[in-house]
Parts: sequence; C-alpha cells; structure tokens
Amino acid sequence: MLAGDLSAASTKQKLKAKQAQARAVLDQVNALDRRFESSVEAWNGAKYELASTRAQLVKERVALRAAERQRRRALAHVRARLVALYESDDDPSTISILFGSSTVSEAIDRIQAAQQISAADHQLAVQTTAARNRVERVAERTSALERRREADVIQLAAQRQKIGAMLSERKRLLASVQGEVADLQRQEAHEQAVLAARARAELAARQAEARREEEQRAKAEAAAKAAAAEKETAVKSAPTTTVAPTTTAPADPPPAGTTTAPTTTTPPPPTTTTAAPPPPAAPTSGGHPQAASIAMHYLGIKYKWGGASPSTGFDCSGLVMYVFAQLGVSLPHYAAAQFGMGQPVPKADLQPGDLVFFDGLAHVGIYIGGGMMIHAPQTGDVVKIEPIADFGSGYVGARRI
Repeated sequence: MLAGDLSAASTKQKLKAKQAQARAVLDQVNALDRRFESSVEAWNGAKYELASTRAQLVKERVALRAAERQRRRALAHVRARLVALYESDDDPSTISILFGSSTVSEAIDRIQAAQQISAADHQLAVQTTAARNRVERVAERTSALERRREADVIQLAAQRQKIGAMLSERKRLLASVQGEVADLQRQEAHEQAVLAARARAELAARQAEARREEEQRAKAEAAAKAAAAEKETAVKSAPTTTVAPTTTAPADPPPAGTTTAPTTTTPPPPTTTTAAPPPPAAPTSGGHPQAASIAMHYLGIKYKWGGASPSTGFDCSGLVMYVFAQLGVSLPHYAAAQFGMGQPVPKADLQPGDLVFFDGLAHVGIYIGGGMMIHAPQTGDVVKIEPIADFGSGYVGARRI
C-alpha cells in the first residue's frame, strides 16, 4: 500500500473513531438534556407547590387571626357579663330570682333564661376557642409543609445545577469532538479528491489502453482478411501449365571403347505457399466499465437511507441502481437481488464497473480498479472512494453485469 493510501486509511480510522465518540457524547448530551429538563420541571413544580402552600398559609394565618379575635371578643363578652353580674345590684342569683318572681312559673322562666344566657356565653367561648385551635393546627401543618417544600426546592435546585454543569461539560466536549470531526472530514475530503484524481487518471489510462487494443485488433483482423483475400485471388488467377514430353536428339555416338553413363533428369520440387496464421483474438472483458466513470460524478453526495437520486441522496444499492440505469441496465434497489444478476467474477479478475458485495449481501459498491471502489457507506457519510480491503472478511463476492 502506498504512503498516500496509508494516510487515507489512517484518516478514515481516526474519523470513524471520532464520529463514534461524537455519537456517544451526543447520546450523553441528549440523555442529560432529558434529565435536565425533568429536573427543571421538578424544580418548577416544587416552586409552584411552595408558592401555593405559602399562599394557603397566608390565608390560614389570616383566618387564625380572625378566629383569635373572635375568641378574644367572646371571652371578653363572658368576662364582662360576669363582672356586670357581680357588680349589679340586681343579682340574678337563684334566690333573688325566686324571691323576685311573682309566680312560680315566672321564677322558672327566669331561671331558665339565666341558665340559657350563661350556657350561650360559655358555648360561644368554647366554640371560638375550638375554632381558633383548629385554624392554628391547620396553619402549623401548612407551615411544616412549607418548610418541606422549601427543602425540596433547595434540593432540586442543587440537582438542576449539577445536571446543568454536567450538560455544559458534555456540550463543550461535543463541540470539541465535532470540531475534530470537521477537521478530519476536511482532511478526508482532500484525500478523497486525491483518490478521485488518481482514479480518473487510471480509468482514462485503461480506456486509452482499451482503445489501442481495439485498434490493434481491428488492424490485425483487417490484415488477416486482406491476406486471405490475396491468397484467394492468387489461387484463382494462377495459369494452368501442360508439360509436354521432351524429345532429345541422339547425341553422336561416343568413340569406340568409351562407356557413356545414362543421363537422369530430376524434376524440381513443387512450390508450396503457406498463408500467415491470423493473429490471436483478444479476450473480451464484457461488463460495463463505464459505470466506474459515471459513479465518479456522484462523489460527495450525502448518504440517505432508501435514497436513489443525487438530489436527495443515495444508499448503497440506490447508487448502483442509479448509475446502471444511465447505461440502460435496470437493477433492483436491493443489494441481495443485485448479487443474483450478471456473472460471478473472481476477486483476482475484478475490472472497473464490476459490483462488489460485503457483509452478507447487506452492502454493495462499484469497483473502479486498483483495489478501490465507490460506494455510499452509511448515515452521516457521503459517496466516497474506499479500498475493498477495508471490509476484510466481510467481502462476499463480485458480479459482472
């Protein structure tokens, strides 16, 4: 792996770790927010109850003062009557009542009236005292409730301040982590730009090489066709030659005593013309390598669960479906179903445009060469370039559509 790839992998790992930390801190902040809100509401409730208790206590103390005044008036009335009776010459004693009455009936009436007045005075004193005592007991209970609610308010205020302090600390940490995440995201964006430039250059080189190979194949095929046509023309246009028997005039006879060897004529070997073999056919890769180039246009588009459009965002299978739709290939919006299409490809034979699958067919990307792919990773991320090696044992296989 090159130094740049190591740096990109390091940044990615740091970014994932920081994003995980940010999510954890955010969860803590949200939990503390809920606790803080509950504590604030409990504190508000305690203050409300304390205020209500204090208002009730004010009313009860007013009622207590009124009951005390009424009791004092009743007692003063009884005392005044007793003093008046004691100092009066017209002593309302039973003997005076008896001797002052002209008849027994009048005497009884006067005795009953005196008793009723005395009982009424006594009852008034008793009732006002009892009323005062009742109001006093209620006021004491309300006063005790007020003290308890004051303590609740103090306790809840302390709890609210404690949770508020924890929340502030977590928010500061979240801001710090989010700042680090933003820095790492900027660094990753720069590294993604470098990877994208490299990938575009490699794809362009592959396409240029493919064009050269195609031109060479076309030339080789044209040369083979021309050679075959030339051979066919030569065979058709060759003249037919008839070899007549050769008559040799007899030579002068050799001198006497000389032996002459017979002459043997060897015909020339037939001429054989061998046509040049046609060049071997170049293997065809098939698939849709253009998909890799098309996918490059959507780098940086945000991830969206269920998304299949650059205007709203992509999920992994949505990105694949959208890219291949531009090549006239209809794919389902489902990674596992996409794995059932096309032909399987060994990992060692991957070509740009092949689909690579991971995590039990829960994820899919588009291979772009050099061990890299384009994919839509997860919520909070964007369409990006990553090594397929990052998924390790999660790699399932590849298909060529």
